[in-house]
Amino acid sequence: METHSPSPWYEISNIDQIDSPALVVYPERINYNIDHMIQIAGSPEVLRPHVKTYKMEEIVRMQMAKRIRKFKCATISEAEMLGNAEVDEVLLAYQPVGPKIQRLVEIVRHFPNTKFAALVDHQEAATAMAHVFHQVGQKLNVFLDLDVGMHRTGVPANDQAVTLYLFCKQLKGIQPVGLHVYDGHIRDTDLQVRKAKCEAGFKMAEALAQRITEIDKKRPILVVGGTPTFPIHAQRQGVECSPGTCLLWDWGYHQALPEQTFQFAALVISRVISKTENNLICTDLGHKSIASENPHPRVHFLNLPDAKAVSQSEEHLVLDVGNNEKFTIGQVLYGVPIHICPTVALYGKAYIIENQTMKTIWQVAARNRMITI
Repeated sequence: METHSPSPWYEISNIDQIDSPALVVYPERINYNIDHMIQIAGSPEVLRPHVKTYKMEEIVRMQMAKRIRKFKCATISEAEMLGNAEVDEVLLAYQPVGPKIQRLVEIVRHFPNTKFAALVDHQEAATAMAHVFHQVGQKLNVFLDLDVGMHRTGVPANDQAVTLYLFCKQLKGIQPVGLHVYDGHIRDTDLQVRKAKCEAGFKMAEALAQRITEIDKKRPILVVGGTPTFPIHAQRQGVECSPGTCLLWDWGYHQALPEQTFQFAALVISRVISKTENNLICTDLGHKSIASENPHPRVHFLNLPDAKAVSQSEEHLVLDVGNNEKFTIGQVLYGVPIHICPTVALYGKAYIIENQTMKTIWQVAARNRMITI
């Protein structure tokens, strides 16, 4: 009797209903990643996951169903999405300036049952936020954004940070409540090397927290790390961890962080649209469909792992496959992005796959710079 092996987990039975390129999402695998994230953290209460990777309210609600109530975001539209989901707390991991301050005021007013906070790393920004919030009779919680080695934003964890914390305390429209310790520059594959760098950065933040506690008589909240340092920070007491990419996972972190066993939960679907030279095929996965800030490879095809990128333009990706005779025009390729976060932002919707069948569509609501506010 002939037996058939089961098809790979990613194959979609009704793939003909999905035009390509497309973003497809597998909720069962997201649920696994949420459970694994909680297992690493030890409790959902110490998690403040970042929503920038997926930007979908449905995934927020999946986490809320598992008692995760605090979140972090990067944009005002992500903050609005979280408000719509009625989460308990939102930290805007960005220092709002210009019109963003007024938009944040409107967010705070529109969602009174959610507690919002933002980052600050400079007296000028603190003064501007305080002025706008005080004018409307509001007080915004702020977290000092600490620079522990990334040198992108943040104030050094020294006397300068103490001065800024105390400066914020005397302003009427804001209230300093914590420290934001993002160490996204630490991505070493060797876990011991990564841990040593992480410990060095956190040591500075912890020393600052102790100084502020002695002065203020209240310990600041510490929101720490991203996905690469999440398992390290999760061993600490008294911190909130902020992984994000682990909800969907990608090929970049799969290779760089071998000790983390999250599952791929979002793929890009592409089709062969042309065959030219004997060794080449062309797919419809151009710059507009896959994050292109990194050099090739920008995607790893699960059903074509040995393909090599030759060239890419806005609508096309040319691959060297050795011999293209076995490929047919319209053949489907299932790809794991090297970097999932900016890839998701290229799509307005995601096709939801359950039991290898496309069931429904979710809107990538917060990929827009503005939802309503």
